[in-house]
Amino acid sequence: MASYSATGSVSVRPYVTVDGQAAPVASDSLWTARQILVVAICFILNMLDGMDVLILSYIAPALSTDWQVTPERLGVVFSAGLAGMAAGGLLIAPMADKFGRRKLILASLVMMAGAMFGSAMAANIGELIVSRFIVGIGIGTVLASMAALTAEYAPPRHRTFAVGFLQAGYPVGATITGFVVANLLPIYGWQAMLLGAAILCTLSLPFVWLLLPESIDFLLSRQPKGALEKANRLLRSMGQPAVDTLPARKVHEANKAGVRGLLTDGRATGTILLWMATISGFMTLYFVISWIPKLAVEAGLPAKDAIYAGAIYNIGAFVGVTLIGIAGTHFDLRRLILGYMSAAAVTLVLFGSVAMPLVATLATAFLIGVFVQGGFNGCYPLAASLYPPEARGTGIGWAMGVGRIGAVIGPMLGGFLLAAKVSLPVIFGVFAVPAVIAGICAAMIRLPKAD
Repeated sequence: MASYSATGSVSVRPYVTVDGQAAPVASDSLWTARQILVVAICFILNMLDGMDVLILSYIAPALSTDWQVTPERLGVVFSAGLAGMAAGGLLIAPMADKFGRRKLILASLVMMAGAMFGSAMAANIGELIVSRFIVGIGIGTVLASMAALTAEYAPPRHRTFAVGFLQAGYPVGATITGFVVANLLPIYGWQAMLLGAAILCTLSLPFVWLLLPESIDFLLSRQPKGALEKANRLLRSMGQPAVDTLPARKVHEANKAGVRGLLTDGRATGTILLWMATISGFMTLYFVISWIPKLAVEAGLPAKDAIYAGAIYNIGAFVGVTLIGIAGTHFDLRRLILGYMSAAAVTLVLFGSVAMPLVATLATAFLIGVFVQGGFNGCYPLAASLYPPEARGTGIGWAMGVGRIGAVIGPMLGGFLLAAKVSLPVIFGVFAVPAVIAGICAAMIRLPKAD
């Protein structure tokens, strides 16, 4: 049975047992080339995810002018992608525990690339909404699968950092995209920006096919054809001894898989709190990343400077995600999330209420990125620590999928508030509240110790 730690520390054995003996495990602290490669590939894929999601917010002013799209309708476009991410996290990502992380990531990338081409060629708002929904399905699936894969390959001592650092790829991709779009959008138009994103997604496919390995947890527990040979090859590449036989499949391990595994062995309360944290966190996060360029224009910035504000927000997000990943290896991650999200609420109110010169506005956007994205992304390693390997893909997928309820509500609510001419201080005050709720829920979660 699982036991619980008051400090939130957790040590999860990365591989199953064989004949009552523990299978080889990665060193607690040493990184091998194979482990670094897995995290690096997932980081790059997360950069592509950040590009695919955030590019829409950067092109939103040009799109709304070109097609005469109202704020409410634009909010639906934003939310279509986020609804797709919810569907991917809830319905598709759990399949990684059954069919494998690698296969699901590859299939999702193909889906994303095709739908991005569809976005670039959309002739009306309806076609754009459908294509963005499909893009979202791929992104939601990839995000959960990559987090689970990174948690399994990282040395146990560095798991929190690795899963947190993986999420830093998202704002890096968004930042680079913001600076590129700010300079090329006036020349080539918003459709060309979407086309370029589709091409980059397509180019990533052969590299992922050749370099990204399957989960060793999946190979040893699900035992697909050739599992023993594949697992031993991966173990040797990490400097670990091979196993002689595959472990016997155990009934109690099967009971931990799937959604049932999220609500058994004392995890029900933690799961519900995690879902509440992700719903609230996503609500604030996706309001900010969807609307910050548009809101910066509303606050008086020129369109190009407003895009820079969005890009600088994502620089702050990279800093915040990286710092919480490092700090999480030394301090209670749950309390770090609470501190980050409380600071996020303060900076949101400040951004919406105080008239500032350009430099101060950009600096505040940077701090919003540090605290909002940094605090929320702490939920990924928190979810990875809460669930055992056989339910980890499902656990992360469901946490992020259920959380997309907030991601869908956030941009749509922002659009309605803008259309209703609600003042910026009130709008930012409204979205400061769920940030605090997310931090409180995360702080209340109790984490299991290793058996």
